[in-house]
Amino acid sequence: MPEIQFQGKTFNVDDDGFIDNIESWCPEWVEWVKKEEGIAELTEDHWKVINVLQDYYKKNGIAPMVRILSKVTGFKLKRIYELFPSGPGKGACKMAGLPKPIGCV
Repeated sequence: MPEIQFQGKTFNVDDDGFIDNIESWCPEWVEWVKKEEGIAELTEDHWKVINVLQDYYKKNGIAPMVRILSKVTGFKLKRIYELFPSGPGKGACKMAGLPKPIGCV
């Protein structure tokens, strides 16, 4: 399994760069993904999406579908892509520490 070392932390990741366990999620991981995604600054809206993704995953064991993410956050899909240019699955789920989504997110 590949590893990423960043700011004194080592993260085990899959071939797509998602951390292997949500328990490994920490501020350093968020900073790594933010840098990789080209996001300059995280806003309250970013954190709202991240928190919703994590809460949903912890309750259901999967990432929410896009329509559920939009409904719970109140953000249209366009806004989510503005926040996470690579999308809700690749960017947002990765930053939230979720595994790579299998279906649509």
